[in-house]
Amino acid sequence: MGKQQNTIVCVSNFFKGADFMIGLKELGNTVFLITSEKLRDKPWPWQHIDEVFYMPGQDTDWNLEDLLLGVGGLMKNNQIDAIVALDDFDVEKATYLRENLRIQGMGQTTGRYFRDKLAMRMRAKSCGISNPQFCSLFNDHDINTFADTVAAPWVLKPRSEASASGIIKIHDKESLWMHINEMGNNRFKYLVEHFRPGDVYHCDSLIVDGKIVFSITSKYLATPMEISQGGGIFRSANIEYDSPDDKAIKEINAQVIKGFGLKHGAAHSEYIKCKEDGRIYFLETSSRVGGAHLAEMVESASDINLWKEWAKIEDALVKSTKYKLPKVKKGYAGIVLTLSKFEKPDLSSFDDKEVCFTVPLDYHAGLIVKSDKPQRVLELLDNYADRLVRDFATVAAQPQVKHLH
Repeated sequence: MGKQQNTIVCVSNFFKGADFMIGLKELGNTVFLITSEKLRDKPWPWQHIDEVFYMPGQDTDWNLEDLLLGVGGLMKNNQIDAIVALDDFDVEKATYLRENLRIQGMGQTTGRYFRDKLAMRMRAKSCGISNPQFCSLFNDHDINTFADTVAAPWVLKPRSEASASGIIKIHDKESLWMHINEMGNNRFKYLVEHFRPGDVYHCDSLIVDGKIVFSITSKYLATPMEISQGGGIFRSANIEYDSPDDKAIKEINAQVIKGFGLKHGAAHSEYIKCKEDGRIYFLETSSRVGGAHLAEMVESASDINLWKEWAKIEDALVKSTKYKLPKVKKGYAGIVLTLSKFEKPDLSSFDDKEVCFTVPLDYHAGLIVKSDKPQRVLELLDNYADRLVRDFATVAAQPQVKHLH
């Protein structure tokens, strides 16, 4: 068994993961946080962090060589046992550090399967996992062949942006080439794929020794792409346990986790049930806890706090002990969330007994509801969505992607 107090470095370019760091500290670990200078004033769980280090700028502004030199300097007087990326955009940073400093955990090749959408597509295809037809933008002949043989519409996707950021829907070959030519030398940072309309699901998982020890399947009631492109109300709710869709998605999710090589931690993966053929297709995955307060929704349904359990998994890994999943509740929960025209919206009128969480973000209006009946959750989400649209919602333009990963 390893030493009882271990040192874990958390890398986070966004304000998130408080429960993860609290969990690590309560388990007796030394916790270091590396974050952006711009996030200095955020309410981090200071009493559970031993020291914070700041990088200038945010995300793509970070100089990886400076980051490596800083962590290398930290290692002169500290035995670092693990480096953990808390957000999508931190995966490359963490894998870069692990590779250079020879620290155990996911390396750069595997890390690409969880960040690079082209690598995801290629890996899924090589593993026999169904996913939309796709093409890289490296070769003109390949692009023309794709456009001539795969029916429109298509989507152009940045390979390493998060969620639906930067996605462009294309309806004909002329428009496809117009957008590709506008990209100039950045075209290789995108891919084009077949757009398959359907219901989008997410499966949130915990993994130990390459095996899924917990997963829960939920359905977006409005897809992230629809919201990103046209605004609207974000809604998601977990689906009925052991239903045909639940079983099918968990089966392909297990194939993804195994095929992509994630050994330990948390994963948030998305799938689509195509309206045309009824099949489940893999969309994308990530080696993190889902954003948009989906972690709170999962906990409301299952009593499993993904951040805290991920901390326990990391703790067990560095201490060479066995992780044990707590008892799982099979309840139901859903979230409804929108941008708000008010900085601190008053949601006190949403007073049904099923309300269990109010989203604490400024200029956001959102709630989580829970029940032992899935239809009650959906009923409340529909009702609340209508009320939020009427009294609170506003729409912000999708930010243009200027600095590609």
